Amino acid sequence: MRLTMYTDFSLRVLLFLGVKGPEQLSTVQEISEAYDISKNHLTKVTHELGKMGLIETIRGRGGGIRLHIDPSLINIGEVVRKTEDDFHLVECFNCATNRCVITPVCKLKGVLHEALEAYLKVLDSYTLADFVVDNKGLASILLNKPL
Repeated sequence: MRLTMYTDFSLRVLLFLGVKGPEQLSTVQEISEAYDISKNHLTKVTHELGKMGLIETIRGRGGGIRLHIDPSLINIGEVVRKTEDDFHLVECFNCATNRCVITPVCKLKGVLHEALEAYLKVLDSYTLADFVVDNKGLASILLNKPL
């Protein structure tokens, strides 16, 4: 399974904000520069993360964005589920467009479904805090702070 760029960027924004801390505001520009990725893409991502209630946007001069809830309450599996378009690993996972002739007798579909469930179960076992709390290496890279 491959995550979309949208989900990848969503996770990166959350990592950045988690490392930055709850009191400090960040800007989309700052995050864009830290990762060397498109500011336009990140603007869309941060807007959606705000609608999900994961980040808070402070408007006006001196405004910015920050996590809206504690990193220990941000479940990685939940973020992935909310940011991915679909989980159709193979054609037969989508009943509306499935044209595979072996679907009625295929045993592979069940195995692939089991694998997807295991993948999501692993992601469900982690929160953002698992990746940002006491991660001086991440802070060093993203915030240009010495180790």
